[in-house]
Parts: sequence; C-alpha cells; structure tokens
Amino acid sequence: MQSVIARAERVEPVVNALSARFFERALDQARAAEARYGCTGEPPRPLEGIPTAVKEEEPIAGDPWTQGSLIFANTIARQTSNFGRRILDSGAIVHARSTAPEFSCAGFTHSRLWGVTRNPWNPDFAVGGSSGGSGASLASGTSTLASGSDIGGSIRIPASFNGVVGFKPPYGRVPQMPPFNLDPYSHCGPMARTVEDCLLFQNSLAGPDPSDIVSLRPKLELPDQIPGIEGLRIALCADLGDWPLDPEVRRNTRDVALALRGEGAQVDEIELRIPQAEVMRAVSIHFRFGFGPWIQSMCAEHPDLVTDYARDFAARGIAGRHEGSLWDKFDIENRLYGPLGETLERYDALICATCGTRGLAAGDSYVDHGLEVDGRTLPFYFEGIMTSVFNLFSRCPVLNVPSGFADNGVPTGIQIVGRTYDDLTPFRIGRACERVRPWFDAPQRRPKMSVQER
Repeated sequence: MQSVIARAERVEPVVNALSARFFERALDQARAAEARYGCTGEPPRPLEGIPTAVKEEEPIAGDPWTQGSLIFANTIARQTSNFGRRILDSGAIVHARSTAPEFSCAGFTHSRLWGVTRNPWNPDFAVGGSSGGSGASLASGTSTLASGSDIGGSIRIPASFNGVVGFKPPYGRVPQMPPFNLDPYSHCGPMARTVEDCLLFQNSLAGPDPSDIVSLRPKLELPDQIPGIEGLRIALCADLGDWPLDPEVRRNTRDVALALRGEGAQVDEIELRIPQAEVMRAVSIHFRFGFGPWIQSMCAEHPDLVTDYARDFAARGIAGRHEGSLWDKFDIENRLYGPLGETLERYDALICATCGTRGLAAGDSYVDHGLEVDGRTLPFYFEGIMTSVFNLFSRCPVLNVPSGFADNGVPTGIQIVGRTYDDLTPFRIGRACERVRPWFDAPQRRPKMSVQER
C-alpha cells in the first residue's frame, strides 16, 4: 500500500485518474490485512489487502458520490451498493475512487469537476470511458484492481486504450443496484492488469443478491487454474464486416488472434456482418427510452452545471436521431444476433477489435465535430468504437485484452466474445494471448506517466 501511495504521488499530477483518496484509512486496513496473512487475525479473504480503485459512480456509504458532476460535488453516499459491498466483503482495500465522465455517459473521461484524465502511455490522448480512471489507474500503477461498469463499452473501451484487461460479464452474472439492474445493456465488472487477476476479481463479484431480481443462481465459480486452448475453435472477424478500423488496430487484432494457433487452437478468419448503422440505431432507441431521460432531466434542472457532452447526449435523445419504438429495437437486436448466434454454434468464441480508432484526443468532447477512422469521417465519435455491439447481445461474456500498440504509443485491444453465459472460454483465450503475445515484455513499452518523463 505504501508503494501504491508513493506511485500515486508521482504520477497523478499528469494522469489524474483518482477523484478521491483514502490513504490513511487504507494504511490502517493494510495493517489489518497484514495481521490476517500473519495468522494473528481472522483468515484472509479472497482479495485481502489488494489496493482497489472503485469507479466514482458506485456508492459506498460515507464516501463521496459525485458521479463526475458539479451537481453532486458535495454528495456523500448514504448506502453501499450491492456491487460495492461485494468488493468490501472480499477484503479489497478501497484506497481511492477513480474518475469517470459526468453521469458515465461518454467514451472518454474528463469533467468540469475533475478535469482531464490522461493516458499514461501518451498523455495527449484520452483514457476512454466511462471507467477511464480505473483503466488509467491500473496502467499507471496506482491500483492493482479496479472496478468498472459497462452500458455501451465502458469497461472495454478504457481497458483497450490503457492496455489492461476488462471483463463485461453476461447480463445478470454480477449484481447491480436498482434501477439499472433491469437494463439489459448495463453490467458491472472487473478490471485488472492480467487475465488471472481479472478472473480472481470476477469470482469475488459474481453470484446472486436478494436486492437484484436478475442476478443469476447459482453462483458461477471460475477455476483458479485457467485451462489451455488446445482444440478450441476460434473465429476471427476484426471489423465485424462493417466497422472502420485504423490500420494498426486491424493489424494487431489479426496478429494476436492468428498467434493463438501456436497454442493449439483452430483460428479461422470468417465473414460476419453486424452493420454499424443498425447497431447505432438500436443503441439510440435504447438510450432514448432508458438512460437518456435521466440525463435530460439533469441537464434541464441544472443547465449551467453540466458538461457540453452531457448536453449533447441529452439533445441526441430528444431529437430522436434514430426514430423507432422499443419493438423496432427488439427487432434489430434479434435480426443482428442471428448471424452471431450461428457463428458461435460453429466456433467456441469470436475475436474482433475493441475500438476501431487508434485513440481519442485528451479533453476533446467531440460535440461539434466527428472522428476520422482509416480515412472515413464518422459524424459521431462513438461510431469508431465497436463495444456497443455486445451490449445489444448482453448475454455474451466479453473479455478485452491488449493486442499491441498503435504508432502513437496508445495501446490497442481485442474483444474475446464467448457463447451466452460461457464465461470461462474468453478467460482461457485471454490467458493464451498473454502467453503468445505478452504485452509488457518490451523495455521501451512503458507508460510515460510522470511530469519528468513526459
């Protein structure tokens, strides 16, 4: 814990991933954990003494609960969410809260309350969002584990841009706090530096909870020893047939997937088309009837306090950029899942890119301009990110692992998509990726985190 605190003092002036720190409290908890490991206290719990950053949107009683917004700048949580309780009960030490964009409604992480969270590998670039502080904290060494939530890719996007591991569990695997537990696009899950750490964290989070009607019974316990991938059939479709990818992203996705053949897997490049326009239409309709109205109400009640990107999110919902009913959304989701479902009958998993773009600019809200990916100008920056596909298909577990680096120094990532409720297979494949393409083995590949290093 002392090492983590010293690291934070060194790198946080640039990275800015921690919205609140509880270092004195954490040292007291570390001493108690030391006693447990020394057999002078109660037996150690699964995550005993591990420094864990919890995303600031998650309430823990007595801690600040700002949701990245000036509106809630002085709010203290009165209760602990079921997700937060799992973390505390596992013995993890919550030494800090990690930054998130206002209302966790963006694929980047900056706010009027906390400023810009910067990518440890290249501070000119963003960390992704909305669990951006968690990803940057892991990459910069100021936490060992970190929590995330994912309603459109908010675990996987920052995991990709920061070069760490993030798991979107299948819907219902990890309990959530009402009312978002009833949103099938919404998930809470673990983030870590390694696949094995992510699995350890996931085992502490999973399982039914009496406050969440959709939480699954019985609890799924993943094995401590992750099996190999000999004989697994893996489909590779880097761009899902329709999504633009920058050349570095495409190359890294293909290279890491094909390298799995050396671990005994059958890897086939396949044709699969999940149209970007249809996915974005379903997401737009979904948010217009769910997440969007709450943000619209915040913007209407506090117009001078919200960010430009929160106002833009609200305006897109009001304008109905993609008209349609819930029935239309269900129809899109069913039609688009058909080809994926057939693919996952023939293969044990699918690999594709996580983000099509090689990076977003730090501090840019992308409100009045689009994003260029591989020479194609996208009117909305989120069209350059491929994660929301698997919020539509929320029962599929998805693990992000690093696939390499773009030429700007920003990491790239792949999504390993399992069959519905088959959580273990993505972890098996992710662990194999670590073996065949270790992502922290090159001395020159080190985050440029301190003021002096930058």
